[in-house]
Amino acid sequence: MLRHAADWRSVAYMIITTSLLVWLWNGEAFNPWVYVVFLHFSVAVSVMAHNHNHLSVWKSKAMNRFHDYWLTVFYGFPVFGWIPTHNLNHHKFTNRDGDYTQTFRYSEKNNLVTLLTYPSVSSYHQQKPIGDFLKRSWAKNRSRFWWAISQYVVLISWIVAAMILDWKKGLLYVVVPQQVSLFSVLVFNYLQHVHADEESEWNHSRNIVGPLMNLFLFNNGYHTIHHMKPGLHWSKTPEAHAEIAHHIDPRLNEKSIYWLVIRTYLLAPFIPALRRPSMRLQRMAAEAA
Repeated sequence: MLRHAADWRSVAYMIITTSLLVWLWNGEAFNPWVYVVFLHFSVAVSVMAHNHNHLSVWKSKAMNRFHDYWLTVFYGFPVFGWIPTHNLNHHKFTNRDGDYTQTFRYSEKNNLVTLLTYPSVSSYHQQKPIGDFLKRSWAKNRSRFWWAISQYVVLISWIVAAMILDWKKGLLYVVVPQQVSLFSVLVFNYLQHVHADEESEWNHSRNIVGPLMNLFLFNNGYHTIHHMKPGLHWSKTPEAHAEIAHHIDPRLNEKSIYWLVIRTYLLAPFIPALRRPSMRLQRMAAEAA
C-alpha cells in the first residue's frame, strides 16, 4: 500500500500525533510535558505535508485523499496549497524574482525581526497563487477544484467542532498546534534560503546536516539536493547530498539548526565575528564592479 517502505514512519508519526491529541483532550488536567511533545509532532506534520505533496505516501488514490485530509486538520491549512505555492512556484524560481516565498522581498537584512515577520509576509503573498490555482481548476478541472474545496470544508468543520465541544481545548489543542505547524515550516524555508545565492547552481540553499533534525524531520535539512531532485524520496536524500556536498560552500552546511538560530539572531548582533555575509549581496556587488 505504501509507495515507499520508509513512509511507515510518516504513518506512525500521524498516528502518534492523533493519539497525543486524544490523550490531551481527554486528560483531566493539562499536561505540559505531553503538550510539548505534541507541538514537536505538529512541526513534523508540516514537513510530512511537504513530502506528501512531492511524492504521495500511498499507491492508492483513495488512501492519498484520506491522507490529504488527515494532514490538513493537523497542519492547519488545506495541503493542496503546497502545489501552487511550492511545487509549481518555489521550485521553479528558488528564491529568485517570481518566488512568492522570496526571503528578501522587503529587506536584505537577516535579523530576528525579519525572521519572525517572514511567516506572515510569506503567507500573505502565497494567497495569490492559491487563488489563481483555484480559478484555473474551476475553469479546466472541476474535480480538482472540488477536491481542494473539500479540504477547506474538512478543516473548518474540524476547528468548529472542536470549538463547540470545548472552546478552550479547541484553542489549546487544535488551533495553537496548527499555527505552530504553519509558522515553523515557513521559518524553515527562510533559514534555508536567506542570504544564500539564489542564482548559484550549488549555493542557492542552506543545509542542516546534523543528525537530530534530519532523524526527526524526515531529512528535511538536505535542501540543496531537494531543489535539484524534488521528486527524490526523503529517505534517499542523505546519500544524494553526500554526492554533491563538495560543490556547496561550507558556510551553507550547518550542523545544528539550534546553533544557527542562536548564533545568527541572538549572538551575532553583539559579536561581529559570528556574523555571516549575504552571498546574494556579494554576488551582486561583484557583478556591479
